[in-house]
Amino acid sequence: MMNKDFDIPLPTFEPGWVWLAGAGPGDPTLLTIGAYHGLKNADVVVYDALVEDEIVKLASPEATLEYAGKRGGRPSTQQQDISTKLIRYAKAGKRVLRLKGGDPFVFGRGGDECLALVEANIPFRVIPGITAGVGGPAYAGIPVTHREHNRAVTFITGHTASDDIPDDINWPALSQGSPVLIFYMAARNLKMIADQLMAAGRAKTEPVVVISRATLPDQAVLETRLTTCAEDLINAKLKTPTLIVVGPVAGLRDKLNWLNPR
Repeated sequence: MMNKDFDIPLPTFEPGWVWLAGAGPGDPTLLTIGAYHGLKNADVVVYDALVEDEIVKLASPEATLEYAGKRGGRPSTQQQDISTKLIRYAKAGKRVLRLKGGDPFVFGRGGDECLALVEANIPFRVIPGITAGVGGPAYAGIPVTHREHNRAVTFITGHTASDDIPDDINWPALSQGSPVLIFYMAARNLKMIADQLMAAGRAKTEPVVVISRATLPDQAVLETRLTTCAEDLINAKLKTPTLIVVGPVAGLRDKLNWLNPR
């Protein structure tokens, strides 16, 4: 179908379907056309805690809005309850938009929800979004790859469901194999992460950047070093969510800080 806002063909949002869409890292201008189209046509929008209010407000006035926030260390909606809700609405013939911060398939449990839809024979579409691990550093003036610094980048979750650092990470391999490391949701465990990286051979002076509220008007950035990053983060008192970049590209911020040039 054609859309009056965009002179391009867009998929028809059929009743009984679930669309899993990424809302991007926060700035509403980073929303994809596909996600915007879904918001305007959904009967039900089930959205996460990391989806900004300005994005949720783009939904059709007739749409039912369902908050399904999941935040580490806080009371959260259970994953099974979210999947059950998507299935129930779809079986009732509703057009259901499952809206997630960032990208639904990057630390977003989108795969879990899609598997539940498959088991329930519910048709679905996935609309990728800009993940925070790419969009956040870009807004801080940090390219996640640069030909003079790295040809590999690794994205790592900073905590498990119990708020511990993942126990299945091969720290020596990670430290030696990827020049640039980007940690999601890692502020609480930053000291343990830094200690593991230094024990595995990363230099104490390696640049580290912590990005708070990435891409939003109140974005704040802490520039530090691996050996002092945990203490510096405590002193900085940054708001969550945060994103942490470790590696040589973090040092490019001094020249590439386009958002707040010095």
